Amino acid sequence: MEPMSLEADLVKPAVLLTIIAETVLKEAIVNMLKSYGVIGYTITQVQGEGNHGRRMGDMAGYNTNIEIKTIMSIELSNDILRSVKDYQGKQAVIAFRSHIETL
Repeated sequence: MEPMSLEADLVKPAVLLTIIAETVLKEAIVNMLKSYGVIGYTITQVQGEGNHGRRMGDMAGYNTNIEIKTIMSIELSNDILRSVKDYQGKQAVIAFRSHIETL
């Protein structure tokens, strides 16, 4: 039997979940993530253009978006994506996940 590679010992599969939403949803989304047991996340202000028009953040607190990133299992990401879907149609929000490896 061959010894396991160092890489196999170091990394584990995970999901990077990214949510881009109107800034007014920040508190609601963070509370929802915490209700699922998420304890780590990163939030940044972002600008862009899409189906909901331009979000350039040219006025503080108006027409601004945030991007929230967090790492989790695929099973947990399924539950959170279902919750994020509830916001769609009411607010500008999109979510996607990427399969990653983490230490």
